[in-house]
Amino acid sequence: MSTRISRWLVNALLLGGTAVALFPLVWMVSVSFMHPGESGTLPPPLWPAHATLENYRTLFLRAGMGRYLANSLAVASAITLLSLACNLMAGYAFAKLRFRGRAALFKGLLGALVIPAQVAMLPLFLLLKYLGLVNSYAGVVLPALASVFGIFLVRQYARGIPRELLEAARIDGASEARIFVQIVLPLLKPIVVTLAIVTFLTAWNDFMWPLIVLTGQEHYTLPIGLASLAREHARDTELMMAGAVITVLPVLALFLALQRYYLQGLLLGSVKR
Repeated sequence: MSTRISRWLVNALLLGGTAVALFPLVWMVSVSFMHPGESGTLPPPLWPAHATLENYRTLFLRAGMGRYLANSLAVASAITLLSLACNLMAGYAFAKLRFRGRAALFKGLLGALVIPAQVAMLPLFLLLKYLGLVNSYAGVVLPALASVFGIFLVRQYARGIPRELLEAARIDGASEARIFVQIVLPLLKPIVVTLAIVTFLTAWNDFMWPLIVLTGQEHYTLPIGLASLAREHARDTELMMAGAVITVLPVLALFLALQRYYLQGLLLGSVKR
């Protein structure tokens, strides 16, 4: 009897926590369909009296949200693809290739994890300014080409690949590039999907660095565009909630579609030695 009560209590706590976590998202979606000023009444309504799509029409037809959405998709996709290529090759090299200074270099990379990203923003901005990459998408993409976390994640997972498999391919005459593409990459599929999701989410939600580098409004990504829109429509809560919904939906759909691979990659990578 006590076991059943404990189970019901745990389930009730989980359901309560889920409700608390999801309520702001549900209210955000609900407010986005309300008429202007409707959410400001007391008590605040939970559901729109008469749902409308006017807020979304205003965002795309007048506020240029379509351009910001396209910019975010282009930047986040470019960062994800290029970062995957760099992180996968670097992580595999640290895991399976022998070269001078490998251990010292990897320890240096791990040491860089404790350095806040904000510390490097000023010298990085000055370097990009010297190269003429300020107010360009290249200035946003290039600093994100490789990450210490991504290299570490791939290395830990790639260490579980049998060395005998790679040696057999080398004896058969396969080049290192062919081994990486035809043997290693298929084995790294779970961690590739995991790293792709993490990288895309980080690039999509990034606000500070694009705000520093992109000075022209035509280059704004969604977070910056939404922030600039908030300054112009500070009291238009319904319009802001519609913009937040547009910002959240793509990454939420991506995560839900690939969550099985994401969890598999995290769990398998956590037990590699």
